[in-house]
Amino acid sequence: MLVLLAGIFVVHIATVVMLFVSTIANVWMAGTSSLGTNSTGLWLKCDAGKCHQIAFAEGDMSSLKAVQAFMILAIIFSFISLVMFVVQLFTMEKGKRFYITGAIMLICWLFILIAVSIYTARFPHYFTAPQDHHGYSFILAWICFCFSLIIGILYLVLRKK
Repeated sequence: MLVLLAGIFVVHIATVVMLFVSTIANVWMAGTSSLGTNSTGLWLKCDAGKCHQIAFAEGDMSSLKAVQAFMILAIIFSFISLVMFVVQLFTMEKGKRFYITGAIMLICWLFILIAVSIYTARFPHYFTAPQDHHGYSFILAWICFCFSLIIGILYLVLRKK
């Protein structure tokens, strides 16, 4: 049981780190052009090493702000869930389940789902060149989505022994 809890703890820390990297890095979409490589993240668009503010249509800027907000909330709730796990691990009686930690992690999962779904639905039409593709930040966000769901369910099922 100790090995399982340690494994979940390590995966949870990895999820927090990957969420942070996914939100900060400017590689949600990537591609090449005549100027070199280009990438677009949640905050900046970088063309051939020069980064500038993202310029989408006005209607899509509110969607981008929603993606930014939900990714930041996902980081916050994932970190809170990690802290709650440590607190519950040392203060909870034996035989009890990690309900609070699991519930907070599933809220994090929901925030990631909303953020990545909005980005998937609203922004691919800006990247229509054949060489454009989703970048590692976008893929990391989907991996964090899977990990947070698994971790949240495991926290709800596990008992402290």
